[in-house]
Amino acid sequence: MATNKDIETLNLLAIFHYVVAALAALFACFPLIHFTVGVLIVSGIIPMETKPEEAMVPLFVGWFFIVIAGMFILTGWTLALFIFICGRKLKKRRHRMFCMVVAGIESIFMPFGTVLGVFTLVTLNRDSVAALFDENL
Repeated sequence: MATNKDIETLNLLAIFHYVVAALAALFACFPLIHFTVGVLIVSGIIPMETKPEEAMVPLFVGWFFIVIAGMFILTGWTLALFIFICGRKLKKRRHRMFCMVVAGIESIFMPFGTVLGVFTLVTLNRDSVAALFDENL
């Protein structure tokens, strides 16, 4: 039997998911500095003094910065989007398995995601909470 405490817990978890999603999106913006440096190197705005036989080294370094930083940014923004969607689904009490998977994945975002992921998994594994999700099928 679902209680008001379960509903209140799910609503609080949804709010915390929104906050952690915003933090994840913000932290994912840090590699923009490296991405910008890579673009400046590749475009030639940052002059790199090289010998003619080493002309490809600066381009490689610039593209390396662009690709690696781009992957970190896209991965972080994707994680933030999934955490936000999980918060929406917790609020509506739908797609329990999706929320459990995202809670497990967000545990890699230390320390906030770890704490929130563990609390979310513990909450979603309760029978009374599972019944709330089953009502909304």
